[in-house]
Amino acid sequence: MVHAFLVHSLRGRPGDEAGHCRVLYSRVFAPEASQDARRQDREKERLRRKEQILAVARQVESVCRLSQQASGRPPSEHLLQLPEEPPSPQDAPAGVFRLAAGDPFPEDKAVLWLGVQCLAFALVCDPHENLALAEGTLRLLARALLEHLKPPSAASELLLKADRAEAVLGKLLPQGQLLFLNDQFVLGLERELSASLCK
Repeated sequence: MVHAFLVHSLRGRPGDEAGHCRVLYSRVFAPEASQDARRQDREKERLRRKEQILAVARQVESVCRLSQQASGRPPSEHLLQLPEEPPSPQDAPAGVFRLAAGDPFPEDKAVLWLGVQCLAFALVCDPHENLALAEGTLRLLARALLEHLKPPSAASELLLKADRAEAVLGKLLPQGQLLFLNDQFVLGLERELSASLCK
């Protein structure tokens, strides 16, 4: 099962500490709190999840930066600029790393990440999850979000389109469950998604 999905900005230069990575969208797939849970408990849980997501984003950013340095690719000059044409996630650098229990989640987790231009996409999964399937789903999610959200100038504008991101996740990662997707099924889902987003 997928525990969480997030999209965040990436700083381009290894020495650039001025701007911290910014979580642009996140979704935690967890059972809803019971109705009798007190409001204060729900607020504490919300803040705890927010801190966990930010901790994952920071670690993904560090791994992306190390991957970029190791590959010898020059850092991006325009940290929050996206090209007019959506970049292809198929060729984007990707990887996986483990989070030990207690850092920041109570149980072990596997994090799959994908760096596309100035954005990072990540899935936080159970460690026994099919990682090849999760990577394919992550690339598909990134492609769908980049195509359907089409931020015209800045990655921060993804914040304004959370409803569309929810629609994409609802089709491609329903309730955090990875789907076995063949090409025909993916085409059908993309047609459904395009039709629902055009309404």
